[in-house]
Amino acid sequence: MTQNTPDATPGTGKGAGDARDKTPEPSGVDLARVALRAAKEQARARGDAAQQRKQARRGGGLRSGARADGRDPMALGSAINRLLTERGWETPAAVGGVMGRWPQIVGDDLAKHCVPVKYDDDPAERVLTVQCDSTAWATQLRLLAPQLVARLNQDLGHGTVRLIKVQGPGGPGRRFGPLRAPGSTGPGDTYG
Repeated sequence: MTQNTPDATPGTGKGAGDARDKTPEPSGVDLARVALRAAKEQARARGDAAQQRKQARRGGGLRSGARADGRDPMALGSAINRLLTERGWETPAAVGGVMGRWPQIVGDDLAKHCVPVKYDDDPAERVLTVQCDSTAWATQLRLLAPQLVARLNQDLGHGTVRLIKVQGPGGPGRRFGPLRAPGSTGPGDTYG
């Protein structure tokens, strides 16, 4: 005798909840599909890892996607400004710009005869070395040095240049050849 209960299925004698809980066992074809899917995912992961290693060897790293990030191309001026800021090269670059604009800063007459040679950016020194083509222009530049330092610091920022070192005209370079005596300075040691 069978009783009709809400859980019972007519004619089976089993509850409906038992049929829903029980899942069919995967067959051989289903097991093969699962194994194939897992193998494809592993192969894809190995391929992605190999691609990343290959790009790292080439120095490329990961490629940029659809959104903007630090790897995207940028304008040359922006890239140079970023590099100057990251490396701390603002002051030497500014002084280099002054050397390029030397005629506008000191005037055409002085610029024809006096040329900036180097800048020592040591914080204790901050010396701009200028070479003149005659002693008269060197003397003139020594007299104008305080005003020139003030003008440069106004252009570059306070304290960028503390001193201007003026060099006069240099003599010809010393040549050393096979006929020189060791330790000799040449004609300068006799006549100088």
